[in-house]
Amino acid sequence: MRILSLQPYFGGSHKAFQTDWQRHSRHQWEVLACAPRHWKWRMRHAAVYFAEQLGNRSSEPDFDAIFCSDFLNVAEFKGLVSEALQSLPMVVYFHENQFAYPSRRYDERDLHFGFTNFTSCLAADQVWFNSAFNRDSFFAGLEKACGQWPDYQPTESIQRIRTKCHVEPPGIVSGKTLRRFQVAGETTRPVNLVWASRWEHDKNPQLLLEALRALKKRGVDFRINVIGQSFRRIPEEFQKIQAEFQAEIRRWGYQESRLEYQAAIAESDVFISTADHEFFGIAAAEAILGGLLPLLPSRLAYPELLRVAAEPSRKQLFLYDGSAEDFVDKVEFLAKNRGNTTLLRQHEALQNELQGDLDWGARAPRLDDKIESVVRFSLADS
Repeated sequence: MRILSLQPYFGGSHKAFQTDWQRHSRHQWEVLACAPRHWKWRMRHAAVYFAEQLGNRSSEPDFDAIFCSDFLNVAEFKGLVSEALQSLPMVVYFHENQFAYPSRRYDERDLHFGFTNFTSCLAADQVWFNSAFNRDSFFAGLEKACGQWPDYQPTESIQRIRTKCHVEPPGIVSGKTLRRFQVAGETTRPVNLVWASRWEHDKNPQLLLEALRALKKRGVDFRINVIGQSFRRIPEEFQKIQAEFQAEIRRWGYQESRLEYQAAIAESDVFISTADHEFFGIAAAEAILGGLLPLLPSRLAYPELLRVAAEPSRKQLFLYDGSAEDFVDKVEFLAKNRGNTTLLRQHEALQNELQGDLDWGARAPRLDDKIESVVRFSLADS
């Protein structure tokens, strides 16, 4: 099959998903993409831009399906292109959703972006979410917004969307040998932490600052890598962290290459998160597969990622309640029990589960089959 992929924000997890699936896919792909900046503008203009790019071609493109991310206004795009392109089956993939994306203040949220997600779901043939949390938070936010609209609430349309939703997690690794957690002499040296996220407010740097202060006050001997991509506006908490924890910081800021990022992971013991926004947790999954113990807030997609519903003991081992106090208790526990057999067995079991579920060698054929079934259903229905 030949698939057209439209990527309005071709960076981060959006780019990684597309390029990794394409690399392992049996299908042929053509990708039209925009640079990963000005996300609000991307949601506004990408449909027009892609329609113009396709309309300027000398011949009608020969595709079997269209795949796009949640940043594309699918309804607008379909209204701007030829009948041949309109008739192609279309899948929209939700890396995040605008109903659940945290804002600094509630009155800053522009529900028009959420409405764009809503109409895209209506116009698409199938809707894929990267996690059940992403799907459920989308519908919770949509139904809440629907109750606030003055009239003509589209309740039947919301139910129609539910029937075409699927959870399809991204792939993470590809046949790599898992690095098992090393325990020899682990309790005799500082515990090495790594925080790896975008340097923005939705990753809750204030909680990170409070947690590190509490660790130091408790007397826990630790070192930390604070890494991730930063933008023009950097939350002031990072300046405070850099000033207050110079002795504990090993690596700081964006790692210029994948090898440097992997080195920061390899020299760490525990991957920590303070996020208020996480629809899947790719960095956490990669870190676990790379041999790190996770310490994640018990919210968002993290319990799902750790398969806590199937193995409840992982909640006590690897999740904290979102407070600085519980964070310190759990770091101290992990630091003192790095050689604990039960802990290590749970970690190894989690690694094996994640690799079995997320290895691109298995994920790509499943996604290939899935999009083929969309095409077959569309042809049978026409």
